[in-house]
Amino acid sequence: MPEEAVVHEFAGVAGTALAYHEVGEGRPIVLLHGYTLIAVDTWIRPGIARRLAEDGRRVIMPDLRGHGASARPHDPASYPGDALVDDGLALIEHLGLRDYDLGGYSVGGRVVARMLVRGARPGRAIIGGTGLEPIIHAEGRGDAYRRTLAEFAAGTLGGEETSSGWDVGAYLRSVDADPVALALVLDTFVDTPREALEAIDTPTLVLAGEGEDRGSVDDLASVLPQATLRRIPGDHGTAHLSPEFTEAILTFLRN
Repeated sequence: MPEEAVVHEFAGVAGTALAYHEVGEGRPIVLLHGYTLIAVDTWIRPGIARRLAEDGRRVIMPDLRGHGASARPHDPASYPGDALVDDGLALIEHLGLRDYDLGGYSVGGRVVARMLVRGARPGRAIIGGTGLEPIIHAEGRGDAYRRTLAEFAAGTLGGEETSSGWDVGAYLRSVDADPVALALVLDTFVDTPREALEAIDTPTLVLAGEGEDRGSVDDLASVLPQATLRRIPGDHGTAHLSPEFTEAILTFLRN
């Protein structure tokens, strides 16, 4: 059985102190969580990291800037365009990774796409929980999140649930979310031209639930030259918690 995850720190863009969780030994895989979430809830508690570690992998899971155990500055200057991508590239450089895999879910999947465009060269990549639209038209997205965060900051966010039954307010409170930092993260998103995606030559698993509503998953798979498309049970909020999600990742990485 793999040991409990250990938390380390590294310097992201502009020297911001960021945290990453690590478990297991073997071939490295870097996994990026979604917006407002944290690495522990996305990869560790559902058992995904454990399964990957048992399969002989070193699982590296950063908390994105403004999230979890990473720094949550309130200075807008700490959130330049592509900050999350620069942070991901900085982590790979910090760890000296040359032969590794890379994956992400939701916003984490969008960051993976941007990292590939920006020069990351993993052996295999996983883009989960997103279609094409949020990647090519990323700038200016997140108005609903901004409203939610403003209500959360004002203490007026009630027990609203998503279509998946997720109580957003309860979750934000459970992770001691910082609404100022999270709102600033939204300003970092950068559009990725379709032609840049068409130039990616990394074998990539496009993985999403049957009910995924963040853009067209089929369109994303059709744009990436080396894409493998896999649909699994669930929607945006639940697909990554299904056993099929982990099995799809393991099968893709083993082939």
